[in-house]
Amino acid sequence: MSVESYSFSNLADFARYLREQDKKVHLLFAYNGTGKTRLSMDFRQAGKTFDEEGNVTNRDTLYFNAFTEDLFYWDNDLENDTERVLKINQNSRFFEGLPDLEMENRIRPLLRLYTDYDFYIDYDKWHVRFTREERIKGETITHDFIKISRGEERLFIWCFFLAIMQLAIDRQEAYNWVKYIFIDDPVSSLDDHNAVSVAHHLAQKIKKIEGNSIKVVISTHHALFFNVLSNEFKRAKKFFIKKADIGYLLRATTDSPFIYHIELIQKIKKAIDEDKLFTYHFNILRTILEKAANFHGYTNFSDCLIIDDDDEEGTLHSRLVNIMSHGAYSLFEPVEMVEENKKYFINIFNNYLQNYKFNELLFTEKNPEPLT
Repeated sequence: MSVESYSFSNLADFARYLREQDKKVHLLFAYNGTGKTRLSMDFRQAGKTFDEEGNVTNRDTLYFNAFTEDLFYWDNDLENDTERVLKINQNSRFFEGLPDLEMENRIRPLLRLYTDYDFYIDYDKWHVRFTREERIKGETITHDFIKISRGEERLFIWCFFLAIMQLAIDRQEAYNWVKYIFIDDPVSSLDDHNAVSVAHHLAQKIKKIEGNSIKVVISTHHALFFNVLSNEFKRAKKFFIKKADIGYLLRATTDSPFIYHIELIQKIKKAIDEDKLFTYHFNILRTILEKAANFHGYTNFSDCLIIDDDDEEGTLHSRLVNIMSHGAYSLFEPVEMVEENKKYFINIFNNYLQNYKFNELLFTEKNPEPLT
């Protein structure tokens, strides 16, 4: 049976395809670096209209992505190191009419689903200060101007977005222009528990959208987040996205999009065949091993390694993968492997393929013809 699939030469064409579909919800799975954030921006751009001078006259997409998070930034009070606040970019249209919308009362109930700190928005200074209460010897102590963690910060911004999203769903006047909602990876810095909670709460809000008055696209690299949403939206269109020679390949998937293992394995096989192995390939190999270990019920990725007879310590391969997938081996500053590490890498990879058989047809499947 053939699998539903499409290809696009660029992300703008992909965005237009998504906008033309009748489905209320689209779920997209892709690992980091595929172009999910750029897709969300092309999707947003396609919904704008402009006047003769290039000014935006209309728009139709409310979006959450890395750019949304960048609207918030820290002032750590470097001079006195006491009043640390999260600044809000008041020039963004995202915050239009904010002081009149009682956002604290809208955000706070959402935030309390995830964490125990509190916050206050100063609309004169356009910043947020955070507080947390602590019980010490029967007395409640309030810590003011606290610096929250990266995960807590992401939850706050997410709840801020959810509050605005609710205004759009309720067709509140300030947001009645919203016809599409595009959400890209809201769970990158969260643990699995919060990822599941975010997925569940998001699904409940989307289900309250009347008919197809607002269509929703959600993209993520988080398999568990994708799985929860897939089960919440049984009838949603679910696709796995990968880069291809023709541009971008869109392939129907299930609630467990583990076919992306094939894409990662393809990348490694190609790098070996072309003798273009870089240190970051250890990161990719570790990802494959960790997912395999999780699937087979092992605790550590090293349980999926075959140790050679000449491995005197019995841990050489696992130590090598562990060391080379951390530290200064940046994805953005690729360094070619030395010959000795190439030999170990290829040996580990081939042993993995020998131990965990894949259908060879998965590596030779042809791409579909591009949509026109």
